[in-house]
Amino acid sequence: MKKLVKGNEAVIIGALVAGCDAYYGYPITPASEIAHAASEYFLPLDKVFVQAECEVGAVNMVFGAASSGQRVMTASSGPGISLKMEGISYLAGAQLPCVIVDVQRVGPGLGNIGPEQSDYYQVVKGGGHGDYRNIVLAPSSVEETYRMTIEAFDLADKWRTPVFLLTDATLGQMMEPIDVREEKTFRSDKSWALDSKPESNDNLVTSIYLDFDDMEKHINGLHEKYRQICDAEAKAEVYGSDEPEIVLTGYGIVGRMLRSVVDALNAKGVAATLVRPQTLWPFPEKILQQTVKADVPVLSVELSRGQFIEDVRLSLPHNPVTWYGRVGGNLPGIDELVEQAEKCLKEASNG
Repeated sequence: MKKLVKGNEAVIIGALVAGCDAYYGYPITPASEIAHAASEYFLPLDKVFVQAECEVGAVNMVFGAASSGQRVMTASSGPGISLKMEGISYLAGAQLPCVIVDVQRVGPGLGNIGPEQSDYYQVVKGGGHGDYRNIVLAPSSVEETYRMTIEAFDLADKWRTPVFLLTDATLGQMMEPIDVREEKTFRSDKSWALDSKPESNDNLVTSIYLDFDDMEKHINGLHEKYRQICDAEAKAEVYGSDEPEIVLTGYGIVGRMLRSVVDALNAKGVAATLVRPQTLWPFPEKILQQTVKADVPVLSVELSRGQFIEDVRLSLPHNPVTWYGRVGGNLPGIDELVEQAEKCLKEASNG
């Protein structure tokens, strides 16, 4: 069934297809339609929808529901995600599967409700206290938002970990058709959970280990799992020339725009390729390294003043990597990006 929806609504439709049991949240622009759609879709199906008193309350409700084995989610935008960060650290420490959606807006502070990608550090690098990671998925269309929401629930169960879906104000508010159908999903038995079965009475869901050696063992166990996630789950779209003279990279709505830039450059006789990370953590460094030959220049584009580019440069230490971005809620134009790519290529050939 085809359905024309906003990206924010696509999140909730994807969650229902994935078998989500409960949504706990608090509205914030430009993510509010996620909560609105959850109230509209969940309640008639006897699923749990709660508008909490605040973001802190919402994320702690997620902790409780996830502890009982439910498929559960929440969503917000930058300021709300900041308030949820202590709870997200607890979720990661207790290894509780859940889905968290961040529809990015302009910051720091209150900023405005325009599109930006300035939550990259906060979401991809952790954000909360402690030595932990979250899986982070980055869609570039409404259809991909829908499909990645389903995938997020499966990954959360597979690895027993929080999973982020990182979108932005443009993706959240734009309308596109999605293809809604029954999907096969992975759902673990969650024998570790604290549910209504008597055999779960002795289960312990915690992130606190007062003995230093026990805590060290727990943290090392988390990072062994993270190593396995890096090996198994890193993904990126590669689009364009097999032998590029220049490689463009960006995620989310920017990555989508860069497809048009690659087409425009190829039409001008410039061999160009796009590498669009679909997972921001784990970062698809091996895919970048396999695609980008030595000394080929790379143009990294983002809607922030240089957060995403750090991981690009770490992945490609032997390539010239140039940053370009817009902030404040502004999106670059295709002609603007073509001009920046040509400038990057020219500077590399002169250098």
